[in-house]
Amino acid sequence: MTKTIIENGLLIDGTGSEPKEGHIVVIDGSRIAYTGAADAYTKDGTETVIDAKGGTVVPGFIDTHVHMMMEYSSVADRLATPFSFMYYQAMEYLKTTLHAGVTSVRDALGTDLGVKKAVEDGLISGPRMQLSINALTTTGGHGDGYTVSGQTVDLLPSDYPGMPGGMCDGVEEVRKKTREMLRAGAEVIKVHATGGVLSATDHPEFTQFSLEELKVIVEEGKFRKNTRVMAHAQGAEGIKNAVRAGIHSIEHGIFIDDEAIDLMIENGTFLVPTLLAPVAVLETAEETGMPESAVRKSEEVIDHHIASFKKAYDAGVKIAMGTDAGVFKHGTNLRELELMCNAGMTPLDAIVASTKTAAECLGWEDEVGTIETGKLADIVIVKGNPLEDIASLKDHETIQVVIKDGKIEKDIR
Repeated sequence: MTKTIIENGLLIDGTGSEPKEGHIVVIDGSRIAYTGAADAYTKDGTETVIDAKGGTVVPGFIDTHVHMMMEYSSVADRLATPFSFMYYQAMEYLKTTLHAGVTSVRDALGTDLGVKKAVEDGLISGPRMQLSINALTTTGGHGDGYTVSGQTVDLLPSDYPGMPGGMCDGVEEVRKKTREMLRAGAEVIKVHATGGVLSATDHPEFTQFSLEELKVIVEEGKFRKNTRVMAHAQGAEGIKNAVRAGIHSIEHGIFIDDEAIDLMIENGTFLVPTLLAPVAVLETAEETGMPESAVRKSEEVIDHHIASFKKAYDAGVKIAMGTDAGVFKHGTNLRELELMCNAGMTPLDAIVASTKTAAECLGWEDEVGTIETGKLADIVIVKGNPLEDIASLKDHETIQVVIKDGKIEKDIR
C-alpha cells in the first residue's frame, strides 16, 4: 500500500507541546507510521504527498457532546415530519460535522446502533461515534416531554426498536433502564442528573435522581460492560451527587461551586462545558421556534456558565470539548474553541481539550487525539496558525483537508 506524507506545515500534535516546524506526518493505511523531522525520514519515491501549503497540521477534532439525529426545530415542524426522515437528515449532519474537522464524537442521546454501523461500514460519511442511545431521566425532569397542556412532545422519538425510552424512577427502575440501554448498544450511559434549559417543567438547578439511583447507574455500567457514565448536570447539588456517585463526566456544569471543583479534581472527573449551547439558543430562538422558557433560562444562566468554566479551568479540572450540537446547527462545533478562549483558556489548551483530553474522556486515548506513531490517522490541515486566530476554525474554508482512518474525506486546497 502506498504511504502518504503530509509536509510543508506547522505541526500541532495535540499533546500540549509547542508547535513544530519542519516536521512531517507519514500515513500507512489507517495509521500514522512516522511523525518527526522531515530530514530524519527517507522517502522511497512511491509516497503520495499532501502539501499543507504552509498551513497547520492538527489531530482530528473530537466533540464529546453531540446529538447527531436532530437539529432543533419547532413543534409544528416536528409533528409534520415523518419518522424515517430523520435518518436522511442525519446523513447530512454527519457529513457536515466531519467536513468541519470533527473526526470523532460522543453522541449524548438519540442515535441508534444502525447509524453507527452505517458509518463504520462506509454506507454514509461521518465521524466515528460513541453512543449513549438514550438518556435516563426522571418523571417531570429534563428529558420528560410532558407539557403543561397535558400533551407530551419529545425532541426525538423513542421507544422504537433500538431506542428504549429513558424514563425511570427509583433504584430498581433505574437499574433495569440502564440494562436496557446497554442491551441496545450503549457505549456510555447518559443520565440527566439535573433539570435543563430546554425542559418545559424544570429548571437547571433542580436536582434529579438520588445519590443511590446514580450509584446504581454507575454500578451497572461497571458490572455489565465497564461502561462509563456521563451526566447532564447543571446545578451544583446535582453535579456533586454525580461526582460522588462515580460518574465520569459532567456535561454543561453551569452552576459549579468550589466544593464541586474540589470533588472533580479529587475524582478525576471531566467537565464538558458546552459553552456554545446557551449562546446558540439565544441566537437562533426566533428561527427555530425555541420556546420562551428556554430563551429565558438561557439568558439567566449564560454568565454563570462562563464564570463556572473559568473557575474550573483555573483550578485544573480536566476539560474536554463538547458543544451540544443538534440543539443548534451541526458543523458549527469548532466555534466552541473560540468561546473557551474568550472565557480564559489559552488557544493551545483549547486544542488539547478538543483532541487529547477529549480522547481521554471517551477512553480512546490509545487510538486518537494526538498525532503520534501507531495511532489512527485522524488528521486535519487548516489554513494559517490557529494559535494566532482560534476563531478561524469555525470557518469551513479554514478546514482544508480532513483525514479519518487514513482516508481523505475532504480536500479543498
